[in-house]
Amino acid sequence: MPARYNKTVMKTLKLYLDTSVISAAVDEREPEKRTITRRLLAEIKRGEYESFISELVTAEIDRAGQKDAIRLRAVINDLNPERLFMIDEAKVLADKYVKAKIIPARYINDAVHIALASINDLDVIVSWNFKHMVKVKTKLEVRGVNTLMGYKEIEIYSPLEVVKNV
Repeated sequence: MPARYNKTVMKTLKLYLDTSVISAAVDEREPEKRTITRRLLAEIKRGEYESFISELVTAEIDRAGQKDAIRLRAVINDLNPERLFMIDEAKVLADKYVKAKIIPARYINDAVHIALASINDLDVIVSWNFKHMVKVKTKLEVRGVNTLMGYKEIEIYSPLEVVKNV
C-alpha cells in the first residue's frame, strides 16, 4: 500500500517578494504576468505561503509616480506581508554579491533584496527580474557566497515557477 503524505507535516515556504512582483500585480501592459502574479498572491492570502517584503520594496514603490504608488501600496496592504528591515548584516552580504560580480554595482538594490531574504532565513526569493536575479548564474553564485558566509542556500524563482495553479 502506498505511503500517504501528510499535508500537516509540510513546512509553509517563506517567500520574499521583490518590487517586480508587486508591480506586476497591477501592470496592465503584461496581462499574462499580471494573471500569474495575482494567482500567486491569492495563494499567499489563502495561507499556502508566508510572504515577506522589505523596506527597500516600499522605498522603491514610493519612488514610483503618485498614482502608481497608491495602487502598489494597495497590493501590499491587501496582502499584508511581514516586513523586513535593513540592517548592517544585509549591507555586508549585498556588498559580497557585488564584489563577487554576481550583481552589478549599479544594481545594488537587487543584491540587497537577495541579502535581506538570505539573512532572514527565507526559502525563496520571488522576482520577475530575469536580468539580474532569476537566472542560473545568479542562483548558483548566490548559493556559493551564502554557503561561504554561513547562510543557507536560497532559491530564486519567478512567480510562474512558484504558483501552484497555473
